[in-house]
Amino acid sequence: MKPAPFGFAKARSVDDAIALMAQQPDARLLAGGQSLIATLNMRLSAPKLLVDINALDELKRISLKDGVVEIGALVRHAQAERSAEIARHAPLIALALPHIAHPAIRNRGTIGGSIAFADPAAELPACLLALGGEVEIANATGRRRVAADAFFTGLFETALGFGDILTAIRVPAATGEKRYGFAELARRHGDYAMVGLAAAARADGKVLKDVRLAFFGVDATPVRAQAAEAEIEGGGDAVAALADDLDPHDDVQASGAAKKHLAGVLLRRAMTQLAEPRP
Repeated sequence: MKPAPFGFAKARSVDDAIALMAQQPDARLLAGGQSLIATLNMRLSAPKLLVDINALDELKRISLKDGVVEIGALVRHAQAERSAEIARHAPLIALALPHIAHPAIRNRGTIGGSIAFADPAAELPACLLALGGEVEIANATGRRRVAADAFFTGLFETALGFGDILTAIRVPAATGEKRYGFAELARRHGDYAMVGLAAAARADGKVLKDVRLAFFGVDATPVRAQAAEAEIEGGGDAVAALADDLDPHDDVQASGAAKKHLAGVLLRRAMTQLAEPRP
């Protein structure tokens, strides 16, 4: 199929992109385009204007400042996968990146695009939630930051509103006492996960504190398993506690019952990872 007719504009700066977006209520940003182009071709999306932001070098940077890793919205998955800064200071994201689709898609897909699209089976939204990160958003009135816990609001829905542009994500940099775990189950490598888990914690001796478990593929958004988190911190049965945290529905990937069982399998794997010091 071919997309419906649309206008096209190439932004010269973030402010220029904001101004261009204001011209059309249904304008869409074009970054990696790995999701947008497919929806255009299937006519699931029919914006009147596409605003291309690929020339905005200011959104392609990875930096570390004051104990926070900032990843620009236009950083490609492949760029992040090769980044020594990500490997050292954001190891949970480094663990997740090889699971995202295939190399051809990671060469074009962007970190900001994945977060903004908010697919409930995607890896990076769950990582952002597990890390307690935040999103930077720009619009005509300035810039604001939204915590990951408040950013994902529904199925493919986020805190982004009309005229908003996601410019970066920020996550706390790894330190010696931090522990991370990542696991997912998919029918084939590169497919969306049937169930996945991104986990982060702080080691206090042999005890884990500040545990954050973010499951994906189990609901309309990534889900914090807070009852299981509390059980891990208290030395209880975290897997059993998932019954209070998760209520996945049947879908084309698996039944809800199968997803709940697989979530327990992944939690056991992640707990093993969390117990090990980082290399």
